Amino acid sequence: MARKARRASQSHQLPAPLQHVHLNAAGIDVGAESHYVAVPVDRDPQPVRSFSAFTHDLYRIADWLKACGVDTVAMESTGVYWIPLYEVLVRRGFKVYLVSPQHLKRVPGRKTDVLDCQWLQELHTYGLLAGAFRPEDHEVVLRSYMRQRAMLVSYAAQHIQHMQKALVQMNVLVHHAVDDITGATGMRIIRAIIAGERDPNTLAALRDPGCKKDAATIAQALEGNWREEHLFALRQAVELFDSYQEKIHACDQQMLAHLRSFEDRSQSGRGAPPTPGEGRPRKNELTFDAATEAYRITGVDLTKVTGIKGHTAFKLLSEIGTDVVHWPTAQHFVSWLTLAPRNRISGGKRLPHHWAPANAHRAAQALRVAAYSLHNSHSYLGAFYRRMAARLGKVKAIQATARKLAILIYYALKYGNDYVERGERYYDTTYRNRVLKNLTRRAKDLGYRLVKEDPNTPAPQPA
Repeated sequence: MARKARRASQSHQLPAPLQHVHLNAAGIDVGAESHYVAVPVDRDPQPVRSFSAFTHDLYRIADWLKACGVDTVAMESTGVYWIPLYEVLVRRGFKVYLVSPQHLKRVPGRKTDVLDCQWLQELHTYGLLAGAFRPEDHEVVLRSYMRQRAMLVSYAAQHIQHMQKALVQMNVLVHHAVDDITGATGMRIIRAIIAGERDPNTLAALRDPGCKKDAATIAQALEGNWREEHLFALRQAVELFDSYQEKIHACDQQMLAHLRSFEDRSQSGRGAPPTPGEGRPRKNELTFDAATEAYRITGVDLTKVTGIKGHTAFKLLSEIGTDVVHWPTAQHFVSWLTLAPRNRISGGKRLPHHWAPANAHRAAQALRVAAYSLHNSHSYLGAFYRRMAARLGKVKAIQATARKLAILIYYALKYGNDYVERGERYYDTTYRNRVLKNLTRRAKDLGYRLVKEDPNTPAPQPA
């Protein structure tokens, strides 16, 4: 009987590698109104406690975990409710693992009557949970500013649609006369309409000298039905649009002031600095010199990579940080970005998979937009995109080109070297040589020899 009991106890014990991973681990089930916290059962007579979500209770959680000898905590990333607790615990010196609920569901086993916090604490004790990536605190602030700015841009875009709707209801077809109603010509015409001008010729005379269409063509599109309710809607839409433009500019200034707290790495960079003010600024881009600021905080000019502009570089840096030490290799980096090919094969067949939404990862989305901009580029990456689009279609070509951009960004941040553009001809030559090499090897395997045809040799006549 004693032998059977000993065997039964040994059968329920976990393997040795799973026993000494995180001995001082705690698990927290985050909620909107309360947080449930679990510690090892030998640390407190009541190992599971419930705390309110008020700030005072967050400090009580940290004090209780310190008293229980806890040094690492696992919690689920539930909405935005985890952020205040996460920041309090990090400031108190705890190592916090932010666990994705999707990853938690993939862990083998099934919890039954235990609480979520106990399940988290048990899994974290055995090292079965992986923490999500979160940049340093000053980089998190930059990310918050960039995301706030993106939200303001999207709100401003809605009021552009309201302006266009009011103009169409009055049959003032400004969008037919100019390519962009928020450009120099379009906004001058709209502001003049709000000010009371109704003569089409006078409005058309406000065109910018660089406008493609002449004043006569524009005047034909500016004869409208001036109803007061539509003019009122147009006036409010313009006021809201202007208000959001002011907020975007204020956000840029706040971001620029925060960038002064970053370490200046421009002196330690091995690459050449970008040319100040190079290129024409595009609409909705940062109002300061983003390329120069990105070079200052990273020590490398990311805009040397074809398709990456200053605004795109800041989008990437705000999401991934200024260093890539969190990813051991470029393959880990592209996998985290959800840009790696998912070639899961079993029994000689490729298994189906569900792609993540295109906007699920902001850094990956920025790289996809940059990849799509290369469709007409006479560059190495542009030639690669066009070849992949011809073979696999545009969607997969964008994914493959974005992956190449991610690898180039990774190596630039890791080693501090500038990207060298070799051109479209170099890519075509390299690809042609690779194809010839594969054909020569294949012909040799089949017992043939590949011979280059002389263009002066006449073609053989059919028998």
